[in-house]
Amino acid sequence: MQYNEKVTRRNFLLGAVAPIPAGAAWGVTEARWLNVVHAALPDAPARPIRLLHISDLHASVWVPRETIDSAIHQAETLRPDLICITGDFITRRTGFEPAVYREQLRRLARVAPAFATLGNHDGGVWSARRGGLADTSSVRALLAAAGIELLHNRNVTIGVDGRRLNLVGVGDLWSRQIDSRKAFAGAAPDAVLLSHNPDSKDLVRGYPWRLMLSGHTHGGQLRVPVFGTPFAPVKDRRYVDGLREWEGRHIHVTRGVGNTLGMRWNCPPEINLLEV
Repeated sequence: MQYNEKVTRRNFLLGAVAPIPAGAAWGVTEARWLNVVHAALPDAPARPIRLLHISDLHASVWVPRETIDSAIHQAETLRPDLICITGDFITRRTGFEPAVYREQLRRLARVAPAFATLGNHDGGVWSARRGGLADTSSVRALLAAAGIELLHNRNVTIGVDGRRLNLVGVGDLWSRQIDSRKAFAGAAPDAVLLSHNPDSKDLVRGYPWRLMLSGHTHGGQLRVPVFGTPFAPVKDRRYVDGLREWEGRHIHVTRGVGNTLGMRWNCPPEINLLEV
């Protein structure tokens, strides 16, 4: 079934919770139950790199600063070797305190070297059509001030615990910002790819990577018994959350920290510690 962008999480959630105040109250509570989920790649070495994957912070009126603080506190406790953040730092241009948010992200960057890519809410054609940012300059400036390195259609090789690791980042799929050729120029065959939307895998099929990190789905945000995650905003429903195999490679999709409309059902937020 082809994903119809008109059937958005926002439209569904508005219709679903309006007549059910108790359900809405539960959803607000669950949206703050942050989990820490561990996973290891099947071919991880005996001394793996501990990579913290975070996504979809969605700083906004719907995601209080305490929720983001909780994620950062967990990062400080876990002490990973590397942090990768896969987009949607904001939901709209307003609804959060930029100075406060900058300091939160700066704390995150102090935990370990931090790299990021952008999501559909962070600026561009998709965002502009919905009253959001028309370009990514504001979020780029935010990340630079916080000490987080943006990988926007480019790659970098870093040293982590005596190993060399190539990280590739691409632009957002819905914002039509992916330039695979530019992003993978000189990339290693075992690169780790940061891409907000897991559906972008089809655009980067012919390029060298062994693990793709994505967010965007919020894990479906609402999990319906029997039906699963029918409102996840992706075409390929196999990749809504978790570590999955794809054509001899792996894709990790995190449920993310934030949300839209401040609610989740059967789908609590998470950060993920991966051994790679």
